[in-house]
Amino acid sequence: MTMQKTISSFDVEILRRSIEQLDAEALINLYADGAEMQSVNRYSPPSSPEVLRGKEEIAEHLRNVCGQDVKARVEREVVAEDHMAYILTLEYPAGTRLLCATVLDVRDGKIVREVGVQAWDE
Repeated sequence: MTMQKTISSFDVEILRRSIEQLDAEALINLYADGAEMQSVNRYSPPSSPEVLRGKEEIAEHLRNVCGQDVKARVEREVVAEDHMAYILTLEYPAGTRLLCATVLDVRDGKIVREVGVQAWDE
């Protein structure tokens, strides 16, 4: 069985490689100008998620995350016509781990919406 690697001209392997290599600029290029990123985490509950709007806000966030000393891994990708879901794990030097279930909406080869739900070691 062959796994689908692209979504409407969006290359899933580029996403995986950019995340795992912590390449902020490559990641930023995958987002549409008007993209939105929502995150539910230990500081932002579902009733009040963190929301980043536009490529500039998302770029600042990605540069911050990619600038940290962390190991990143993408697993269990599920690819559909204009959507993708995956599990992201981050491991920090002190051993703290983050797991994020992420869903992307893709249009014209760019991410237009991302929703992530994070769980952290406490």
